[in-house]
This record gives sequence, structure tokens and C-alpha cells, in this order.
Amino acid sequence: MNLLLLTPDDFVSDSLVKLQGRQLQHVLSVHQAKVGDTLRVGRVNSLMGEGTITALSADFMEMDVSLTEQPPAALPLTVLLALPRPKMLKRSLQHLTALGVKRIVLMNSYRVEKSFWQSPWLSEEKVHEQLVLGLEQARDTVLPEVIQEKRFKPFIEDRLPAMVAGKRGMVAHPVGGISCPHQISDEVVLAIGPEGGFIPYEVEKLEEAGFERIHLGSRILRVETAVTAITSKLYD
Repeated sequence: MNLLLLTPDDFVSDSLVKLQGRQLQHVLSVHQAKVGDTLRVGRVNSLMGEGTITALSADFMEMDVSLTEQPPAALPLTVLLALPRPKMLKRSLQHLTALGVKRIVLMNSYRVEKSFWQSPWLSEEKVHEQLVLGLEQARDTVLPEVIQEKRFKPFIEDRLPAMVAGKRGMVAHPVGGISCPHQISDEVVLAIGPEGGFIPYEVEKLEEAGFERIHLGSRILRVETAVTAITSKLYD
């Protein structure tokens, strides 16, 4: 946890916050902080800054906070992610959030098992938990938007065109296409398939929607590895 992410409920007054639970335990066990110490803090969907501990016990912590800094710039990237298995979903949400992605679409695909859509990790509360962990890791405060699209064809034909309008659509696929572009200035909508990749029909539908195939070579990568590698090439 590189930043204590504060919610409106944490504020006792404009500059005084009171924390308990997971964040308090982290401060006590990892930071091993004491009264007078200063920690990095930020308010959800707002500014960042510093907080000075004014009271600390095993039950609660109070901090005097000063929020004057803007959060880091968002990555100009929307990710369409074929719903991964629950364990990978948690990691992927954290990873995408830490990278600065602010719109994540969890979409269906032929190779997505139907049972994945019944996972409790898709609940609003569980998704929010993973986004918070990603923000805390990256020292960011702006929560991404997460959209669930359970039907492939209606999403691709009816809603995706507006989402990709004015942007550059790319579908990561190991067969065909061009090598991933490097250091571009475009805003991108990137589609990443499930384990085993999109089936040919799905790639064709994405291409009909204006997406171009890109690849990182012949290796089949895990979702979080592919996102990191593609993001690094596109924008570094």
C-alpha cells in the first residue's frame, strides 16, 4: 500500500480523518508508524497529498491531511477484456488499475466458461476492492469504470461502435496482423481475448468494427503480461 485511499466517510472534518480496519492494520504492521509520522494519502476521485498522524492506537488512527496534488494522468486506453477465470480476474483488475486504465469492459467470448459469469468476484463490492488495491499500489485516486458485457454479438454490433468512435481499435491476436505499434499518441481501445485467444469469428467481428490485429510475436501470454507489454510499447 503506497497510498492511503480515503473515502468521504473517513473525514471527521475538512482536514481530519479517522481510519480503522485494513488500513489501520497496514499502518501498524507494515509502516510501523507512530504519532507525528507523515504518510501519502488521497481522496477517492479527488486530490492527493500528505497526512500527519495525530492519534494512533490498536483501534483507530487520526490524521491531519492536506490534499493539494492532482492524481497521475490516466492512460488513454480502454481495455476490452474477455472475462478471465476468477483468480486471474482479481489480478487483472488490480493490474489494469495500477497501469492507469480508466475504462475496463469485461466481455463474453466463446472460450469464456459460462460459470465465470456467476462468480461472486463480479459483484460490485468485490470489483471495487480490487480497484482500490490497484489505486493504492500506483498512488492514484480515480476509480476506473468497469462494464460487464455478457453477450458478445450485441455488444460488438450495438455498443462498441460508439465506444471506439474517434479512437484506434486494436485486437491482440498471435495470428496475422502487424507488430504492436510503438510510442503512439492515439487513444486506443484494446481487445484482449481469453486463454487460447478469440476464435476467428470474434476476430472478424472486431475487424468489422474497425479494429486492427496486433501481436507481440508468437508467444501466448497471460492477460496481465500482455497488457503490460502492449501498454509499454504503445505509450512508453
